[in-house]
Amino acid sequence: MKRVVVTGLGMINALGNDKESSFKAIVAGECGIDTISGFDASALSVTIAGEVKDFDPSTVMTAKDVKKADRFIHLGLQAAKEAMEDANFPEDFDRERFGVSAGSGIGGLPAIEKNSIILETRGPRRLSPFFIPSALVNMLGGFVSIEHGIQGPNLSSVTACAAGTHAIGEAAKTIMVGGADQMLVVGAESAVCGVGIGGFAAMKALSTRNEDPKKASRPFDAERNGFIMGEGAGSIILEEYESAVARGATIYGELIGFGESGDASHITMPSLEGPLRAMKAAYKMAGEPEVDYVNAHGTSTPANDKNETAAVKALFGGKENCPPMSSIKGQLGHCLGAAGAIEAVTCLMAMRDGIIPPTINYENPDEVCDLDVVPNEARKAELNVVMSNSFGFGGTNGVVIFKKI
Repeated sequence: MKRVVVTGLGMINALGNDKESSFKAIVAGECGIDTISGFDASALSVTIAGEVKDFDPSTVMTAKDVKKADRFIHLGLQAAKEAMEDANFPEDFDRERFGVSAGSGIGGLPAIEKNSIILETRGPRRLSPFFIPSALVNMLGGFVSIEHGIQGPNLSSVTACAAGTHAIGEAAKTIMVGGADQMLVVGAESAVCGVGIGGFAAMKALSTRNEDPKKASRPFDAERNGFIMGEGAGSIILEEYESAVARGATIYGELIGFGESGDASHITMPSLEGPLRAMKAAYKMAGEPEVDYVNAHGTSTPANDKNETAAVKALFGGKENCPPMSSIKGQLGHCLGAAGAIEAVTCLMAMRDGIIPPTINYENPDEVCDLDVVPNEARKAELNVVMSNSFGFGGTNGVVIFKKI
């Protein structure tokens, strides 16, 4: 099968509106979680989130089109624009051989919330004609393809918190079997709204440390008590190796492994075996290389962090054989379907710069999360192979492995 490399990166999140400022803040151990400002959350049990700040969607689409798309699409367009500019394709690139693979866990939840209220209070005649297109997950890929004139395969993954990673895997498969020469991958999410925060809070999935937002998300820490919602988008350009070399593209790394699995056990409670199967599949496909860093799913929930630690130890044959593993969700919040794409961008930049992002707020060691989680401070390291994990509700798992070339 054809080799697949990464030739463009873009991201936007609670720490920055572009990849370089975001990554610099991540490495510095900064935290973008704060009291919610996008709507009045005072009636909710959780009033904090990792919101994107100072972003004007009219910089990536016309003011008229802004009204036709929900915020997750706005954020996705920003990340995709940066990735396309970074990849630096010629004006006459073959648009029929270029595709899009998008991912989002929920899509336009704020639009659904808003229009449900309008229906109830003002009647069906006041519903926006753009409501449905603005909320559909696949419209992320639709808007991106229109913006950049991309006419090849247009795919969408809707697999909860694994959606961004699955979008990468689907794009890679398409190139490997000759369905396209390039694929723009974008994962985006913006579900920080009343029904989004309220719904996750009702499940007892969120931390309620409202009084201390910067310390609320604590991956692998013994006092972790839930995740914090985040929003954002990540985008990577995947390209067939020979195509990238022929046009002299900057290559961030090669995608050498991806794995997928289902837990088949519980709708929300993560397992150990399902994630392990996905990691084994990716690791086997990659040729069982020496992995230098694992970007953990690391949600800061009691069950996920415990099970993920055990799965990583099982994959590598014991604690003593495990590479460093960290989670950036303590800094950005959990960006749900965008998390895998944002974290893939972070992994590739970490490999580029030779530095491992820290796990912040790690203060109380947990005996069941006993790996090297790069606590609180970034670490310089030679990174040649990196792995990124994503696990979602419904027991859906995705893992990708990149290699420096």
